[in-house]
Amino acid sequence: MSDQENSPQSHLQFPDSDIKDKDPIKPPMPFATKFSIWPPTQRTRDAVISRLIETLSTPSILSKRFGIIPPDEAANVARIIEEEAYASANGSPPSVDDGVEILQVYSKEISKRMLEAVKGRPIPAAPAENGETEEVRSPVVEPNHETPTLETES
Repeated sequence: MSDQENSPQSHLQFPDSDIKDKDPIKPPMPFATKFSIWPPTQRTRDAVISRLIETLSTPSILSKRFGIIPPDEAANVARIIEEEAYASANGSPPSVDDGVEILQVYSKEISKRMLEAVKGRPIPAAPAENGETEEVRSPVVEPNHETPTLETES
């Protein structure tokens, strides 16, 4: 056998008409479906609820400051937070950008409601002198609408 007979190219046979008529590089076909990010699927909403439960019921930066919520209570709180945030975002006017702005409203609502939920809970305090623990409510801090400025020396 010759080297040409054993080469991979010698085994490929194309009719001459196919090679002449077709462009070797085809442009991609456009997608027939439109991708939309809003509304989220039920699976996505369930994932958001699971993440909220985890955030509220396990040690985190949030729990260091406001305390850990028991898992059963965290599950109820997480469902309420997600449902209210979804309803709020769903009431937003549709936008041209396939729901990105509505998704941002949803995300901000979840964050806002999660903070409200943990701030409104009693925080377990350190044991008092008599050995009993006292509950202390977390302080509600009102946002300051003034923009902080940095002053530099000339």
